[in-house]
Amino acid sequence: MIKRYLKWTGLSSLSGLFAGVAAAVFLISLQWVTQLRDENQIIIWALPLAGLLIGWIYHRWGGAAVHGHNLILDELHNPQNVIPLRMSPFILVGTLITHLFGGSAGREGTAVQMGASLSDQISRLFHITSDERKILLAAGAGAGFGAAIGTPWAGAIFGMEVISIGRIRLFAWFECLVASFVGYYTTVFLSAPHSQFPKIEFEGFSIKILFWMALAGVAFGLVAKLFTMLTHGVEQLHARFVSYPPLRPFIGGVILVILFYIEGTYRYAGLGIPFIGEALRAPDSFRDPILKMFFTSLTVGSGFKGGEFIPLVFIGTTLGSALSIIIPISFQLLAAVGFAAVFAGAANTPIACTLMAMEIFGPQIGPYALVACFMSYYFSGHQGIYKAQKVHAKKHQRLISLFKR
Repeated sequence: MIKRYLKWTGLSSLSGLFAGVAAAVFLISLQWVTQLRDENQIIIWALPLAGLLIGWIYHRWGGAAVHGHNLILDELHNPQNVIPLRMSPFILVGTLITHLFGGSAGREGTAVQMGASLSDQISRLFHITSDERKILLAAGAGAGFGAAIGTPWAGAIFGMEVISIGRIRLFAWFECLVASFVGYYTTVFLSAPHSQFPKIEFEGFSIKILFWMALAGVAFGLVAKLFTMLTHGVEQLHARFVSYPPLRPFIGGVILVILFYIEGTYRYAGLGIPFIGEALRAPDSFRDPILKMFFTSLTVGSGFKGGEFIPLVFIGTTLGSALSIIIPISFQLLAAVGFAAVFAGAANTPIACTLMAMEIFGPQIGPYALVACFMSYYFSGHQGIYKAQKVHAKKHQRLISLFKR
């Protein structure tokens, strides 16, 4: 037993180190390209050409790496082949190009792919069985997630929770925990920029607020479901009508540029971190979550890179802030809970997202985030943003069984 823990402490630390270094390089680079775009917004008009370049690179050399997060989940379910090392540099370059030219995408999905693909290379260096590969993949994915956001506890759970719907796989709890904390502290040591958000004020625990949070959670879940449907719908339309894959992000880029022109600003380009902060400082309108949803679904569904996490945080935070018009509780509390709950529904990871909310906004938010994240999870359906997630148990059956006990 001691030998096993020593072995996996070493392997998990190595996995976390890889994920942390990769996340640090990525976060520093992303900060630079975002600043460059903000100072030279005219380059957004070249977004279609950027999309064509990304599409061509992946079509020409991407191979299995084109499947991204879904390839990682497939290997977690049924280990067959080591994830190609090229996934890491390809997703890094693709995401930086997407953000440089104004695509509405995220960053944590990139860190997850980099962390998992680099971690899987450890199996080439040591005598690793198929089951042990699963552990390394889960640890690398969780470490990438936690390192990019700055939430190691959430990262540790994410690596296990994201695998299946209806069950959290605890087979790698120790390894995910070690890798996630090593990854996080590696980014801290390398001075990687983690986003900082305004602190919110709490009025104390209230059953009444908990009830309203449950209702808000339903709204967050339905929005998560709508986002998933829109994104997958864009993918399906491209697959049906555009046979040459590199043209898909090109066409998506053309539509995005037209939408930017019609909308009149570049508010929905890139991550949108400043506007998340705004929604936590003052009540927002429903316009922001609606438009960010359309811009992101079109960006990601067309084949641009970066993932969905920060856009879903944008959508959830602004939606929660706007819901204060209807729900009679603090807009700050609604926004902070929405920060986590929409992604919880879209990714089917309510436990990880509850922990994330607590790490970012403090432990007092825990009960409210827990209720909202699980309600969002139950009302978001069984098709999340990651198609390769397997349904271990129907959500409504699990909910009914809780009341029967």
